[in-house]
Amino acid sequence: MQITASTVSLTVDDVAASQRFFTAHLGYAEQAAADGFASLARDDAAMDVVLLARGTEVLPADQRDRHAAGLILAFTTTGIESEEKRLRAEGVEITMPLREEPWGERLFQVTDPNGVIVQFVEWATPSARENA
Repeated sequence: MQITASTVSLTVDDVAASQRFFTAHLGYAEQAAADGFASLARDDAAMDVVLLARGTEVLPADQRDRHAAGLILAFTTTGIESEEKRLRAEGVEITMPLREEPWGERLFQVTDPNGVIVQFVEWATPSARENA
């Protein structure tokens, strides 16, 4: 098997709201859309995102009423401070402020209008005193 792309499919209540969030703030572009459906992509290594309206007939019956919850959509990036400042300036609520973990992970989170948590991660070298 050779995987040629990765896509995450998220079931949300308001496809248009998430679509606006991902295109306005996260650099995604619409690839295809229909009532209750949007396919979004970027030109870099980010995974594609498919948004499906909760209750849509396309989903198997046992999945139709589930909501994208309990997951974090994480993107590894560079220049994390400037990304947090940019998003804040655009009016995006930072739901977890920038912090650095002892193992060298620097991260912050935002949440889209449907409750989808998006986390930005940049790997840094842990400080010398934390490794002592």
